[in-house]
Amino acid sequence: MRPAFAAMLLVLLAGCAPRALPEAHAPDPAAVQRIHVVQPGDTLYAIARRFGIGVAALRAANGLTDDRIHPGQVLVVPGPPPPPEVPLGYVEEGVASWYGPGFHGRRTASGEVFDMYAYTAAHRTLPFGSVVRVTRLDTGARVTVRINDRGPFKKNRILDLSYAAARELDLIRAGTARVRIEVVGFEE
Repeated sequence: MRPAFAAMLLVLLAGCAPRALPEAHAPDPAAVQRIHVVQPGDTLYAIARRFGIGVAALRAANGLTDDRIHPGQVLVVPGPPPPPEVPLGYVEEGVASWYGPGFHGRRTASGEVFDMYAYTAAHRTLPFGSVVRVTRLDTGARVTVRINDRGPFKKNRILDLSYAAARELDLIRAGTARVRIEVVGFEE
């Protein structure tokens, strides 16, 4: 390679190198927006679930009037609202269900990988890391789980348990049961 050509190539490549922003111009981490590039097979509902937000919020953040999206489209994903302050001892009663095989190894709304054999659960609003005691009301069976996902997405249900937690409550065959949940702690 000729020396003049090599020198010119180095100058051009140096111009493409990333540069750090001066500290005064660095973006505020709170102002940085999350984005999602639409993949084949994605739907607004699936994307909203993946990020733990509502479909209406996703539509509004992107100026969409309907659910039509296309692969390669870049969507702004609004940050989730701040988690509610839930005191220790918070109690809720309702129907719990379980999920497992179809989601094992996939990312949860908290970003961690779902393990159907771990004692975890999905709740619509409790902060991630909430430790919850779940009591099956008809049998008194109990299990303690950590909230790491959002859901359930069926009406009249308050909690989606992992396979392991559902097995402890003898919930696998029935699929659902009335439960009481109580926040007993928080895990970082």
